Amino acid sequence: MRLGAKPLGFVVNFLLGVAWAFVLIGALTSFLTFSSNSFLFALFAALLGTLPGLLGVIFLENIITNKEKLEELKKQTKLLQQILDQNK
Repeated sequence: MRLGAKPLGFVVNFLLGVAWAFVLIGALTSFLTFSSNSFLFALFAALLGTLPGLLGVIFLENIITNKEKLEELKKQTKLLQQILDQNK
């Protein structure tokens, strides 16, 4: 769990797991559905089947990265304020 034990972190990490499950399910079902036609067509269908899940993963990873960036900026601001107070 990358966001910690807060409720928002739990929800985002849970949804990230769900998104990866959609990637796997989309790839498998698409591949198995079109495997009777040809291997290359089934491979292409599996690639297309992963796209919705991958978009969800990218969106949620973006949320996690921005949250981590915000926390790091808060730490830096606190340290810079301490340095400024020491120099006065």
